[in-house]
Amino acid sequence: MAIIMDGNGRWARARGLPRVMGHRAGIKSVRAAVEQAREVGIGVLTLYAFSVENWKRPSDEVGTLMRLLNEYLRRELLNLMKNEIRLNVLGDFQGLPEQVQGHLSQVMAKTRDNKKMLLNLALNYGGRSEILNAAKQVAEQVKEGKLKLSNLDELTFSRFLYTNGQPDPDLLIRTSGEQRISNFLLWQISYAELYLTPKLWPDFGKGDLMEALRDYQRRERRFGA
Repeated sequence: MAIIMDGNGRWARARGLPRVMGHRAGIKSVRAAVEQAREVGIGVLTLYAFSVENWKRPSDEVGTLMRLLNEYLRRELLNLMKNEIRLNVLGDFQGLPEQVQGHLSQVMAKTRDNKKMLLNLALNYGGRSEILNAAKQVAEQVKEGKLKLSNLDELTFSRFLYTNGQPDPDLLIRTSGEQRISNFLLWQISYAELYLTPKLWPDFGKGDLMEALRDYQRRERRFGA
């Protein structure tokens, strides 16, 4: 399952609060979603936390988001360990601030043997850049004679993506009522079911996640057949 967590800013604006309060409120929904996904047996949960386009936001807001990420990592490590959740990052890791890289590396190292659920945080992530990066790696492999172009198929190409070895999402949830995928997991969600809700992310709780799963269960997936 993957989630585009949208609506923090609008949630804060509707209450006459600064945007940072919306992002802080959104952390509670992150915690609820992770706990509920773990409880119902979701194997892989991917959260769209920070896109490559988000760097265009005001510098003070970007700084706040990075501080909140560090805060989340410090506070949630015990819960990740307790619930046997492994943390992973999808995106350009080296493009993140050094302090964030350090905290992420520590938490990933400490949780690497946890096996109940994989939690992907998409950070400094863009679907197009992911595919372009994979294509460059494929071209390099072909150039060096390590890969024959005739042997390149979808499975082989997918091994060069950030999600190498992971199953594609069955369900993509987007909050806030927007009806677009915003450059998220473009390759991986080819046949994912979409669930769009008008609820803003800070208002999205465990009950909302369960409703999304019940809606998914009522669908018939044909995969183009």
